[in-house]
Formats: sequence, C-alpha cells, structure tokens
Amino acid sequence: MKKYLSSLLLAATLALPAAAQQDPKAGKILDQMSAKYQALKAFQATFTQTLENPGAKVKQNINGDIVVSGQKFRLKISGQEVINNGTTTWTYLKNENEVNISDSDPDSQDMSPSQIYTMYKKGYKYTYVQQVTEGGEPLDVIELAPENRQNDVFKVRLKVRKKDASVKSWQMFKKNGNQYTFLIKNFKPNPPVDANTFAFDKAKYKGVKVVDLR
Repeated sequence: MKKYLSSLLLAATLALPAAAQQDPKAGKILDQMSAKYQALKAFQATFTQTLENPGAKVKQNINGDIVVSGQKFRLKISGQEVINNGTTTWTYLKNENEVNISDSDPDSQDMSPSQIYTMYKKGYKYTYVQQVTEGGEPLDVIELAPENRQNDVFKVRLKVRKKDASVKSWQMFKKNGNQYTFLIKNFKPNPPVDANTFAFDKAKYKGVKVVDLR
C-alpha cells in the first residue's frame, strides 16, 4: 500500500532541537518560498516523480496530480488516491478496489504533501549550495539535512526559482541508495475547492471494500 505513497511523503518529524547554526542566505530564500505558498488558499499541480538507484541500476518515472489547501490534500499517483481532510486519511487502491481509512497523525514520522513548504522550520539544517540555470531560468539550490541521524533520509535538495520563489523541484536522498526527484508541472494557484474535494465519497466507487484502521 505504501510503495509509492511513502516515497511521496518527505520523511521526518525529528526529535533533536534545532541548535545548529543555519545558513542565513538559505533561510531567507526558504522563508520567501514558504510565505508564497502559505498565502495561497489552495493550489493544484501535476508532477513527475523519478525513482533512481544508481547502484541497483533502477530508474522509474511516475506522473501524479495533487490539490492542497492548508493541511488538506488530495493526491493521485500510480493507481492510488490519497485524500486527507486534516483529521482523516483515505487511501484508495484502484487495483484492489479497496480504501483504507486511518486517523491523520501530525506527529507521525512521515510528512504530508501539505507540509513540504514548511518542513525546513523544524529538525533540519539548511545550506545554500549554488545558483544554477536550467531551461534558461536561474535557480537557487538549497540542501536540507535532518538533525536526527537515524532518519532514513539524509539529504533533501530544493531548487527554487529566483524570479518568484516558487519550487521547481526537490530531490530526496535515502540511505538505501534510492533517490526520489519531484518535478512540479502545470502549477495552478487557488483552484476551486470545497469540502467534497477532501472527502472520500463511497458512492462513486462501486463495490469498494472499506478497511477502517482507526
């Protein structure tokens, strides 16, 4: 069930206090980026997720779609649909026609897509790496390192557009050799959303098996 979901959720709520010195240049860029997204009522984006493991000679691409509003999100990726209304999470598995229901846990070790733009504020040391140009646009590259060394993610690399502080992509490096890259496409600010956007409607999934894990 978590094969692709766990790769999308950027791991880590971390126990150690943020005592390490932070890079002020990186912090300024991250604060601008975070303010940009938190000012939106909602946003929608398509994305490509690439899984690479050079040692195992693995490379896989998956396309997905996400809608986010505050702590709520609706994610579609590779035969899964994950819906979170802030308190409850529904994970629908298309091949099994099954939905698993669980309580949302803000203190769990996995971070939801709605937290991507604030994750740097707790439990990470951040560093400005360099400016690069991709497709003719200048980008700031920032790396985040978890302060908890037991985390299976040892580095996250963000690429932020200089022109408007938007995120072009981020890359997550794991200790098992897996590297996950998320390239944002077709970003739409403030799409129309309502309560139904972030709720699972059983009537729309004929014969669905419901597994309540709460």
